Amino acid sequence: MGQQSDGPDAQHRRPPGVSDETIAALGKLSEALECVERARGHLYSLHQLIGHADLMLDDAVEQFHAAGHQQIAERIATELRGRNVIAGRWTFQIVEDFDDGYHAVFREVDQHARDELVGGRRHLYEAEMKERRRSRGRPGHEARPVSGG
Repeated sequence: MGQQSDGPDAQHRRPPGVSDETIAALGKLSEALECVERARGHLYSLHQLIGHADLMLDDAVEQFHAAGHQQIAERIATELRGRNVIAGRWTFQIVEDFDDGYHAVFREVDQHARDELVGGRRHLYEAEMKERRRSRGRPGHEARPVSGG
């Protein structure tokens, strides 16, 4: 069976018998996962920013000591530097809990739905949207990369 010369590649074509409603539902699940992936990136940003701020406290403590403000330096050193950001947790622990819990389950549910309903294919909703919106035959509107050879 030959590949279509125009249109999505085989991995981005709807399998026979799959309804519009199923494609829409898979698209919405994929969109939700994309939001979770963005949130995960923000969580990693939090992790890095808090870690950097904690390391900067070393300089602040040193500078307060040098300026003769021993009590402030000691308060920063003992109450703030190295403090948990959430009860019992540094940000690396929050990231690990998120990755191993909610994020892992979300990805598994998404993969299971795609495996069961469309043979694991990804972004079918978007592939079909691309087909509806592109101008066939126009440069920059190709269905897929042109193979060179």
